[in-house]
Amino acid sequence: MRQPATLMMFAVLVGVAVAAEPRAAETAEPPINPPNVMKYPESERVDHVDVYHGVKVADPYRWLEDDVRESKDVAYWVKTQNEVTFGYLEQIPERPYINKLLTKLWNYEKFNSPFKAGGRYYYYYNSGLQNQYVLYVQDSLDSEPRVLMDPNTWSADGTVALSGTAFSDDGRYVAYGVQDAGSDWRKWKIREIDSGRVLDDELNWIKFNSPVWSKDGNGFFYARYPEPSADAEFQALNLNMKVYYHRVGSSQDRDVLVYEYPEEPSWGYGCDVTEDGRYLVMTVWKGTDDKYRIVYRDLEEPYGLPVELIKTFDNEYTFVGNDGPVFFFKTDLDAPLRRLIAIDTRKPEKENWKEIIPQTKETLRGVGLVGNTFVASYLKDAKTQVNIHSLRGEFIREVEFPGIGSASGFSGKRNDTETFYTFDSFATPPSIYRYDIITGKSEPFRQANVKFNPDDYETKQVFYESKDGTKVPMFIVYRKGIKLDGSNPTLLYGYGGFNIPLPPRFSITRLGWMELGGVFAVANLRGGGEYGETWHRAGTKLQKQNVFDDFIAAGEWLIDNGYTSKKKLAIQGGSNGGLLVGACLTQRPDLFGACLPAVGVMDMLRFHKFTAGRFWVDDYGSSDNEDEFKALLAYSPYHNIKDGVSYPATLVTTADTDDRVVPGHSFKFAAQLQASQAGSAPVLIRIETKAGHGAGKPTAKIIEEYTDEWSFLVKNLGMKIRRVEIPDQPDPASPKK
Repeated sequence: MRQPATLMMFAVLVGVAVAAEPRAAETAEPPINPPNVMKYPESERVDHVDVYHGVKVADPYRWLEDDVRESKDVAYWVKTQNEVTFGYLEQIPERPYINKLLTKLWNYEKFNSPFKAGGRYYYYYNSGLQNQYVLYVQDSLDSEPRVLMDPNTWSADGTVALSGTAFSDDGRYVAYGVQDAGSDWRKWKIREIDSGRVLDDELNWIKFNSPVWSKDGNGFFYARYPEPSADAEFQALNLNMKVYYHRVGSSQDRDVLVYEYPEEPSWGYGCDVTEDGRYLVMTVWKGTDDKYRIVYRDLEEPYGLPVELIKTFDNEYTFVGNDGPVFFFKTDLDAPLRRLIAIDTRKPEKENWKEIIPQTKETLRGVGLVGNTFVASYLKDAKTQVNIHSLRGEFIREVEFPGIGSASGFSGKRNDTETFYTFDSFATPPSIYRYDIITGKSEPFRQANVKFNPDDYETKQVFYESKDGTKVPMFIVYRKGIKLDGSNPTLLYGYGGFNIPLPPRFSITRLGWMELGGVFAVANLRGGGEYGETWHRAGTKLQKQNVFDDFIAAGEWLIDNGYTSKKKLAIQGGSNGGLLVGACLTQRPDLFGACLPAVGVMDMLRFHKFTAGRFWVDDYGSSDNEDEFKALLAYSPYHNIKDGVSYPATLVTTADTDDRVVPGHSFKFAAQLQASQAGSAPVLIRIETKAGHGAGKPTAKIIEEYTDEWSFLVKNLGMKIRRVEIPDQPDPASPKK
């Protein structure tokens, strides 16, 4: 699930008593295991029923919602489930080879696009198999780089990550976020860039927010939540965010409160300081929808009060930059595919607003103000297109890319004459280009050297018809020369939510699947951001079933067109995509040979009771509303598992520190699926330790996790893998410029 929109987001509960001994050991009710099925750990069923709008809904595994850190019962259940799962996976003969292949593919130098801050260049670098990327600094592109921060030295197992940076304009300081064990909570610290000295300043209870420095470099603005109680840190709802100013060298308890709205505890805040340092711009959000209020404050007025510029949550207003008192916003006001407008704060009435870049037939995803031009990034049938416009909105040129794929980067300031971007695609490793704003010329800067031959692969985009006749795009990638005889093991991936698109991107793990001989497909489902707000809305709330219909139709198309067959088709998705997989496997268990739901939202009646779940009501609706309750209950994966059904082989994955989609979703779903399974296919759950929703996960854990997932697919799809000789891996390369 994405973070709430801060620049890229019932019935009375009846508690379950915690027993002194592990619950699974004391249960009197044996699990329902059909003949010839592996033995699962026992999961006690409790007599728990909630009433929603007069409808009784059983929740027999409610106790599995308890925090694994606090409950001995849940901890024991996790331990015994992992023992069964890893015992199964370790017996798969192909697993050692798959691990070796993924390790080989992963072991290449990785760079991100350089960016400038405070007169210097910065970039992230990974020599190959390092658990975390290292941040380097250079005085110029020709100078020798030096390490600014290496999070690999912060923990022995790589589970502490660098999760964000904010540089002061004067080049003195960098504020940086520290993420522990994958949690959404961040601890922010300050480092002197020249000396490398870490200051004593430490800021806690920050989530879904990054600091922004004042122009003088003496401090920064940020937003945080109140400190939660010790037993609710990873499960309690996130409420009452406030904006503060922190002065370098002071303690957090002395930070100055800048803005709050206590009447609305669910509101959150993102902060920007305009490039000229004049204004603090606060983007107010209340969920995952791109619908914002805007509040600003003139920092040159010592006693200036916050001014409400946009007073409703009716539309998107993403702050792009300013020209003095004129603010630029990307908006969907009267433009579902989005446009760029200018608002003069001296004449803020809507009749004075000016359109700078009008809506086009492509979806506008982002706008940057670099080199006194607007860099506008569009999606054209899920592929990247970038146009350069003048400050008056006149079209200057389109950036030429080397093929069909995805481009990201293009950061910078108004006085920059250069920027950098990364281009990649499914079978095209990332290449970094330096782009001259004045001439429009792109020059190769760095290129990834991955140990495979891109010419061996073919990428195709098709458009198929969903249940209601809607045309849906899908990418298919495979080794050249495959036969369309239905025999190819195929992995279909989807997401379909929160206005998030799935453009063609390079992925080592997906490459590993294809190098084994598998076909990979990505369906661009409704609910995503491929075609603007109309496409997004068509997959939300009472229309959410459209997303599942789109995904099921994608699988049927792959079968009908000879790519694969039911027994050879697997589906995969994470977070909202985990919900997608869970819903589709319960609705069409006959269609798939294997399923990989990761960190999924599986209980659609209670998701809004935990951490960030309340933000997702924008997309899902809420069981508090009767109409939305009926729609949610109709597809909620946990509630739609039926006894006596032969479900496909399923490997559920989650992590103990996931405080985005709490692991209780996956725990309850897996327990119910194991109890109801009537077929012989395995139903397993893999619970990672010291990991969260995904961000900050060390390389070693990622390789191990995908080794297990691909091994599970190989076994349960009856896949004969393609093997090549893999030499022992050399030591990681030394850092380069």
